[in-house]
Amino acid sequence: MRTIFVINPVAGNGNSMKKWLKFKETIPFHFELAVSRHSGHAIELVKELHKSPEPVLVVGFGGDGTLREVIAGAAGAPQLIVGSIAAGSGNDFGRGFHSFSDAAEIAAFLVNPESSPKDLGEFIDGVPQHFVSSSGIGFDAEISVKVNRSKVKQWLNRIGMGGLVYLIYVIITLLRFRLFGLTVEVDGETVHYDKVWFATVNNQPYFGGGMKISPHSIADDGILELTVVNRLSRLKLLLVFGTVFSGKHLGFKEVHQLHGKKFSLTADRAVYRHVDGDSAGRTPDNGSVPYKVSEKEWHSVNK
Repeated sequence: MRTIFVINPVAGNGNSMKKWLKFKETIPFHFELAVSRHSGHAIELVKELHKSPEPVLVVGFGGDGTLREVIAGAAGAPQLIVGSIAAGSGNDFGRGFHSFSDAAEIAAFLVNPESSPKDLGEFIDGVPQHFVSSSGIGFDAEISVKVNRSKVKQWLNRIGMGGLVYLIYVIITLLRFRLFGLTVEVDGETVHYDKVWFATVNNQPYFGGGMKISPHSIADDGILELTVVNRLSRLKLLLVFGTVFSGKHLGFKEVHQLHGKKFSLTADRAVYRHVDGDSAGRTPDNGSVPYKVSEKEWHSVNK
């Protein structure tokens, strides 16, 4: 089986390249290397592999954003099997899907390559955008934007504590965030929420560096989960966030979860949006955005 590593050299604030230079010395099999040079480049690199007549193991070497691009590029090509080596800061992909621990594990996989099809989330706001784990609007998205701009994140990544930065910015954003109204259409039903903190569409359970926001999400069931949090005081929201790592937040009456193949979200003001932890601009002002399971599957290395 042909094997190619797709590297994002700036993932983890540059730590991914340092990790790669050590990792490549342990690889006991023939491999190819593709380096992502800019946002969206990994999609282009992987789409070129659609021409391959033989199966290809595509290993994303980076963080959640890198894997999102690799999978968006691989979607619709069953001969492309996606695996990963975690080299970012949040690394939620590796919590919901298989992530190789070392080169020896990849070598063992190549002897007995087992994979399975997985869902890919999609929303359309002008152009289609894809997500592997989650896409959210509101409080969590604003946190993601601020985290990715933060010098604190760079420092914490250097000492191996990158995930802690999310908790820091939860507290900072908590003091300043302005609540919004949200209208949700799901499978023909319309639901209105006021005083909303955030709404997150999930394909797998994790987001935000290990928070189990949607514990019942399954990545191959053709269904997405929408989690909406509203009507919480700032102090109680902090309490709720303390339970997200265990998934117990669903017990709060202010936490709502809907299931469906398609959602339409309409916020009453423009709010921040993220895809797999990366900024995706803002929602349209009073405009609806459709979310759905993409028609194109991708193939994952089996856990």
